Amino acid sequence: MKKTLTKVVYTKEQLLASKKYAARRDLLGVLLEDGKSYTEAQVQMVISDFMKGKVN
Repeated sequence: MKKTLTKVVYTKEQLLASKKYAARRDLLGVLLEDGKSYTEAQVQMVISDFMKGKVN
C-alpha cells in the first residue's frame, strides 16, 4: 500500500483570519495574492523573503 502525502493549503482569507499569523496580518494582506492557495511553508517563505529585502 502506497501512502500519499497531501499538503494542506489555505486561501489568503483563511490565513488572514488565523491566530497563527495575527501579528503578520497586514504584511500577508499585501504579499499574498487573492484567489491563490498557500501551504504553511510557502507563507513562511514569503515572509522570510520580504524580511530579507533591502530597505530604501
